[in-house]
Amino acid sequence: MAKPLILIVEDEPSIADSLNYALSTEGFEARHCLDGASARTALREREPVLVLLDVGLPDVNGFVLCQEIRKFSEVPIVFLTARSEEVDRVVGLEIGADDYIAKPFSPREVTARVRAILRRGRMHSAPMTAGATDIEIDEAGCRATFCGNELELTRYEFRLLAVLVAKPGRVYSRSDLMSAAWEDPGSSMDRTVDAHVKLLRAKLREIDPDRNPIKTHRGLGYSWESRA
Repeated sequence: MAKPLILIVEDEPSIADSLNYALSTEGFEARHCLDGASARTALREREPVLVLLDVGLPDVNGFVLCQEIRKFSEVPIVFLTARSEEVDRVVGLEIGADDYIAKPFSPREVTARVRAILRRGRMHSAPMTAGATDIEIDEAGCRATFCGNELELTRYEFRLLAVLVAKPGRVYSRSDLMSAAWEDPGSSMDRTVDAHVKLLRAKLREIDPDRNPIKTHRGLGYSWESRA
């Protein structure tokens, strides 16, 4: 399974190298572009899960490139820039950026922001319902209802369930689920996901013993199966 791709658009190789290393150690694939032209080419070849975008590029202003990207993609964009004035932050966010990090920064801080943005994106993509009256997810209240009965879930159980329900039938690897549900996925292990899935299944069976909507795909991961 391909690693999530992060596109780094940065004209300072030393900064790009440090980000590349930090992201790769967190399970991402990073691709570096030195300017806007190469970034446009990279985006056409393969859409990343997130773009780290420097404002001061040699051939185009990062704000302008962000506006171009927003015309055809909703990919999360994080500005990386030495321009830390409030007006620049406001402009960056108003034209469609998801976050704004001022230089100098720690590569670990950037990777933490990346994980948080991707986690929020997956949670927010979860529909309110999956199937007919099978499952309901209330993001704001962090509540889930299965077959009309509210589930008593821990924080991580809720996050795992919301990710699975967001796209019924999609197989998520353990790494995918850790990245989406855990604040520090690097500190968790595969058996942590397995243990939480086991607890989730038990709570679902208490409501409907005949249903097992969380399917195991041996060697791949887990998926949610909606009731037809």
